[in-house]
Amino acid sequence: MKTEVRVDKWLWAMRVFKTRSMSTDAVKKGRVSIGGVAVKPSRTVKEGDVIEVKKPPITYTFRVKQVSENRLGAKLVPEYLENITPQSEYDLLEMTRISGFVDRRKGLGRPTKRDSRDLAAFRESTYADDFFLDWEDEEDED
Repeated sequence: MKTEVRVDKWLWAMRVFKTRSMSTDAVKKGRVSIGGVAVKPSRTVKEGDVIEVKKPPITYTFRVKQVSENRLGAKLVPEYLENITPQSEYDLLEMTRISGFVDRRKGLGRPTKRDSRDLAAFRESTYADDFFLDWEDEEDED
């Protein structure tokens, strides 16, 4: 069993990020730090390290219990890392959700480009034109 693993690979294996490339990008952008120092993707992680991961609007903090370079099932993750994120960070996340800036429900807000195209096609459809022509014909008969 390995005693050290690359930080980007470990974060992916612990399911902190969905893909390895997302993990690597986060590390490259300076969103991951070990001991308060921003690291490169090739930096190795060992038992006892404290890793901070910035996923706006909050910063998660993890303590490494064991290292693994293979992706784990969700039930096994607590054996390899300890989540030591302060409660204040989770409170901040909840406040952001309540304020409405994160995750707008589908159908609310501005229409997407596809919605606009569908609406324009509906307005220009032959069925809409036929409907209005029928009413004009009836008025002419009177």
